[in-house]
Amino acid sequence: MTTPRITRREFLETTALAGAGLAIGVRLADAAPARATAALQADVWLRVGADGLVTVTVARSELGQGVRTALPMLVAEELEADWKDVRIEPAIAAAKYGDMTTGGSMSIRSLWTPLRRAGAAARAMLVGAAAQSWGVERATCRAESGTVVHVPSGRRLAYGALVARAAQLPVPEDPPLKDPKTFRLLGTRVARLDVPAKLDGSAVFGLDVRLPGMLFASVARCPVPGGKAADFDPAPALAVPGVRRVDRCGSGVAVLAENTWAAFKGREALKVSWDEGALATLDSGAIRRAFEEKAKQVGLPARKEGQGAAALAGCARTIEAVYEVPYLAHAALEPVNCTARVTADACEVWAPTQSASDALEWAARTAEMKPEAVTVHTTLVGGGFGRRLMQDYVAQAVMLAKAAGVPVQVVWTREDDTRHDFYRPATYNLLRAGLDANGSPVAWTHRIVGPSILGQLVPEMRGGLDRSSVMGAADLPYAIPNLEVDWVLHDPGVPVGWWRSVGSSQNAFVTECFVDEVAAAGGHDPLAFRRALLRDQPRHLAVLNLAAEKAGWGAPLPPRRGRGLAVHGSFGSFVAMVAEVAVADDGAVKVERVVCAVDCGMVVHPGLVEAQMESAVAFGLSAALHGEITIEQGAVVQSGFDDYPVLRLDEMPAVEVHLAPSGDAVGGIGEPGVPPVAPAVVNAIAAATGKRVRRLPVRAEEVRKG
Repeated sequence: MTTPRITRREFLETTALAGAGLAIGVRLADAAPARATAALQADVWLRVGADGLVTVTVARSELGQGVRTALPMLVAEELEADWKDVRIEPAIAAAKYGDMTTGGSMSIRSLWTPLRRAGAAARAMLVGAAAQSWGVERATCRAESGTVVHVPSGRRLAYGALVARAAQLPVPEDPPLKDPKTFRLLGTRVARLDVPAKLDGSAVFGLDVRLPGMLFASVARCPVPGGKAADFDPAPALAVPGVRRVDRCGSGVAVLAENTWAAFKGREALKVSWDEGALATLDSGAIRRAFEEKAKQVGLPARKEGQGAAALAGCARTIEAVYEVPYLAHAALEPVNCTARVTADACEVWAPTQSASDALEWAARTAEMKPEAVTVHTTLVGGGFGRRLMQDYVAQAVMLAKAAGVPVQVVWTREDDTRHDFYRPATYNLLRAGLDANGSPVAWTHRIVGPSILGQLVPEMRGGLDRSSVMGAADLPYAIPNLEVDWVLHDPGVPVGWWRSVGSSQNAFVTECFVDEVAAAGGHDPLAFRRALLRDQPRHLAVLNLAAEKAGWGAPLPPRRGRGLAVHGSFGSFVAMVAEVAVADDGAVKVERVVCAVDCGMVVHPGLVEAQMESAVAFGLSAALHGEITIEQGAVVQSGFDDYPVLRLDEMPAVEVHLAPSGDAVGGIGEPGVPPVAPAVVNAIAAATGKRVRRLPVRAEEVRKG
């Protein structure tokens, strides 16, 4: 990725001064849309005011991961800004910003160089302005903590005093970046910039948005995916105090009221006849049987090295296992919501979205306006995990606001959120491995059966290999000479979408548990077995060794207590986990401790990395111990945290996070911690009980004593 030359005219066009100030616009190189290349396109501005305050406009969504701190740190490091003077300004989405998607753990990775260049360019201009002011050689001046110092004399000028002169200087085409050895901010635990507002209540999440004359909407949807409202009687809903309107909303029916309570009560009173469509008889049992049948077919090749299946026939011993994972909901604490205001010539949206650019596109299409007429404000997001990459709720808000002629906030209930999600795909996995006379693996085959996220969302992708479905399996890091991975598409029609760490979230469970099975079959310790097979994967090996050392691998444990490990690389980072579990006689599993080692390359903020690993443990344990979406008569059975529970406080284990020293390129951190969680726990259960769990979530009846 390169930054093109910026002319003086372009610089002046991107300079917005409030009083006297310096603004730097850094335009990323033109690239194909993010859907095709996963590359990010945005204009990112740095503004240094005459008051010395540094404002960084953040064009990524804050989901709790700390992006509104980490991205400004990149700018502040190169700018040599004083952290206490740094402020953030969320970008208001518009076509000029390009793609603003927060997903794939890409925020830091994609903006690592462009944001540093923005800071470096501003620093160079401020140093040049100081040198001019003093009439000295530029080389005798240096930036330091929000000031420029003339080294020989010790004279010092604050940035605020220099911005007017600096704004007249040419923008450096390719400013030199600091040597990481000289970093003073990156790698430290600076205070998060978004925390004060969250503590004093001034932070604005999607549900906090209020506009004059706004109505609140609750949308009744068909319980069965693909179904629609055949007919409805609005009278009972309109009789509820506070209800103002009842409108069709796509395939559903919306009740609009003066407050959320009235909207919810009005929807309860609404009489709707549903056309449930083709999926009305679908159930989880039928889905599983179809998966099992499909597993008999040869799938699309995802990886093929050596002879694969053919090599199994010549092995001294073969092992076979079937692993299954269920559909999973995102279950973010903030239910889906969006606010929109539509006038004759403009559309304005306030959305807790992971993709402001996609929200803009959906809003423009729904409002039947050009993108230039649409403005999207990205609020703070109370949990995303991939769900907020979908924009169905944005379309609902815009549609209803346009029809009502007043601002409308669409609010989903917890039941809506659980029963109308875009779920993590369920899959069925058939694995076989062959061992030689020494118990070493010489062949490995893995067949994955399941639906395709891209196939559902992008028509032209249907029928082709969905790489997101095989990630974490096709890139198996172990040195096995004959290795085949294939994928069989079967889409039962349940809506699916991206879920934190996507295919790696399930394929790491499958592969890392089967690795343990293969190790046991050959009479090997799981750690030693992995070490031998990762001899050509230094980053995997480093985190594996670090986690094992810190966890005390091999130390004796009481009966019904075990340790399990897993290692996985995803999104440019590498994570190993050792879980320590206790299993009661009735099969109840208590995860007591998780030791995590992570190599994410250059660390921007250690505290954010640790928080993401701790979050990943909680998120991964919720799925491994509790998560399962089931289907009966076409509808999702689960409705909320009572029957789709997330991890409770008393279930949270002690978590230790250790950062592996690394000089490698910066990696992602929001997702890579999730994949090793489930396999580490399941491998620990096997170590404690001898019982092998091959189907999630963990069920007490499968591990109880007896």
